[in-house]
Amino acid sequence: MSESIIRNMQHAIPDDPELSTYRFIIVAAKRARQLQAGARSFLPTTSKKPTVTSMEEVRRGLIKYTDPIQEMEQAAAAEALAE
Repeated sequence: MSESIIRNMQHAIPDDPELSTYRFIIVAAKRARQLQAGARSFLPTTSKKPTVTSMEEVRRGLIKYTDPIQEMEQAAAAEALAE
């Protein structure tokens, strides 16, 4: 594998077909905010930093996300089929 693909896989959501680093960062940031607000971590960790914990949770696929653009496309496709 190319070095850039391997590097990108380290910062990608496992079930993301595009391996988007941007999406990984957004999901991890939202999860870090949840952890700062008092949510419990899905992993036992020694790190006190919510960003480190959230990145590891996202990397392992423990955090589920929804893509609003994909949802709109699926709704439009379902509507077109119904017509």
